[in-house]
Amino acid sequence: MPARSAVAFASFAAMLALALEPSHAKAQTPAAYPSKPIRLILPYPPGAGADSTARTMGEAITEALGQQVVVDSRPGAGATVGHALAAKAPPDGYTLLVATSGGMTYAPALGMKLSYDPLKDFAPIGLATLVPYSLVTFGGLPPNNMREFIAYAKTRPGKLNLGSPGNGTPNHVGGVLLMKLAGIDMVHVPYRGGSPLLTDLIAGQMHIAFISLPSVQPHIATGRLKVLGVGYTRRLTGAPSVPTIAETVPGFNNTGWRGLVAPAGTPPPIIQKLNAALNKGLQQPAVVQLLVNSGLEPATSTPTGLQELIAAELQLWRKLIKEAGISANVQ
Repeated sequence: MPARSAVAFASFAAMLALALEPSHAKAQTPAAYPSKPIRLILPYPPGAGADSTARTMGEAITEALGQQVVVDSRPGAGATVGHALAAKAPPDGYTLLVATSGGMTYAPALGMKLSYDPLKDFAPIGLATLVPYSLVTFGGLPPNNMREFIAYAKTRPGKLNLGSPGNGTPNHVGGVLLMKLAGIDMVHVPYRGGSPLLTDLIAGQMHIAFISLPSVQPHIATGRLKVLGVGYTRRLTGAPSVPTIAETVPGFNNTGWRGLVAPAGTPPPIIQKLNAALNKGLQQPAVVQLLVNSGLEPATSTPTGLQELIAAELQLWRKLIKEAGISANVQ
């Protein structure tokens, strides 16, 4: 693991609670894996921020294992549609999932009715990136930094609209936590995915949203959008000039992640083979730089490390969500 990746993963994981040990069903490894193309379910629309990460992961596996990885976009319900589909797939290593914090920890922690259990229905393979969400506003909104924004919002309780890709997403929870910590009141407007939200934000039909930088960097450059702060524990490697939100709102953190998982019961030797392929690809200097330039923080892990992250985040977010009084029905 590159030093930057190790530090990023360690600093993030250090905030989490006690880990749970993973368990895998006993199974025999197929004689020659993989012997046909691999399906990679992406729980977001094509062109969304996670799309480039999915293709980077797929290319890493293709190069290492010699079989094409086909990205299959299955968006909906805050990424939970794609997660549910992957959970029911055959555990043979030919259906994988770009797992996200939204579908694996935030939505379950909110108590949403799901057809899958994030700890029982998946075999973790490895972490790929940390995804710090940035507070982004319509370009015509007056505030230019977090202090100005909080002051602006406090004089307009209930007048600003906070968009998100759906209830239970990290974007939603981050917005509500900001309201709690900063003492402001906004109206949550859930969308069916990130693309329509971004369209309305650019047009000024939506005031603010928590979005990962890869989705908005071109629009920030043109002035159609503004980024006021990032929800990571430190300034981003690829955007050091953008302050953290915590510099103005102490204790604030809204960082998601993307990783690779398979259906539970997938043979452990296949899991280890995929983990080695994924980590090798993600450690290539060109790939690291690509992720950093996209506003992401590269981070790899073992299968056990990803399992620990999921288990500990579930404990953490359930506690914070309960204390904040957030529910899946909050609008």
